[in-house]
Amino acid sequence: MTVRFQELLASGELVRVFALGRLLHPVTIDLFGLAGGFHGFWLDQEHCGLTHRDVQLAAACARANNFDCFVRMAPTDYALVTQNLEAGAGGVMAAQIQSAEHAEQFVRWAHFAPRGLRGLNTSGRDAHYTHKSQEQFATDANRDLFVAIQIETLGALEQVDQIAANDGVDLLFVGPSDLTQALGILGQFAHPRLVEALDAVAAACKRHGKHWGTVAPNPEYTNRCYDKGCRMLSLGADVLAVRQGIEAAKTTYKKLFE
Repeated sequence: MTVRFQELLASGELVRVFALGRLLHPVTIDLFGLAGGFHGFWLDQEHCGLTHRDVQLAAACARANNFDCFVRMAPTDYALVTQNLEAGAGGVMAAQIQSAEHAEQFVRWAHFAPRGLRGLNTSGRDAHYTHKSQEQFATDANRDLFVAIQIETLGALEQVDQIAANDGVDLLFVGPSDLTQALGILGQFAHPRLVEALDAVAAACKRHGKHWGTVAPNPEYTNRCYDKGCRMLSLGADVLAVRQGIEAAKTTYKKLFE
């Protein structure tokens, strides 16, 4: 049975996820499922342009593996938010958020009234294809929806406390590559300025009873984040897994590649 990310985070458990985008396929999801240890995944629509059918397929495969999942997307299209949710994703995450006001707009796109302004349609997977009444659907969706906001711009970092205070935000998710770029320290994951930024995120989440997550670029950065209270870690990705598999094969049979 699938356990939602919100429930795992509320229990204090470390939520281990992986990323899918360029190599989205049922077998890829099954391989991560069979490996064990993961709770779910996120879909990279921002960089990979995943379609509605892609999200439908991934969400169905997630359910088959007892995974939860959410879609990382650009916060530029109101309709695409609801389409991703109706396709069966358990939530959405906004990339490149610039301010607390920008985050609030995304939250309102994702929620039904009175919290938001999402359009109501019960023909999608999240309403069990019309098996839920409108009232039940809206109530369940507002309660169960997972909304994450990426902290990867200077504007979001400056207003991280206000974003963490938003009652419609479940998770703050640090994008370390873009955040180091914004800070002028591209790729320097141990730089004091990034450590200071992580402290600000951790403190804001602690003040407002929220959780935070991040991508794992290397063990040192990842362990530091865990020690600072990060409880959602993205520890793998489709392209990276294949690349590492190829490198492992070349290392195992090094003599035959010389």
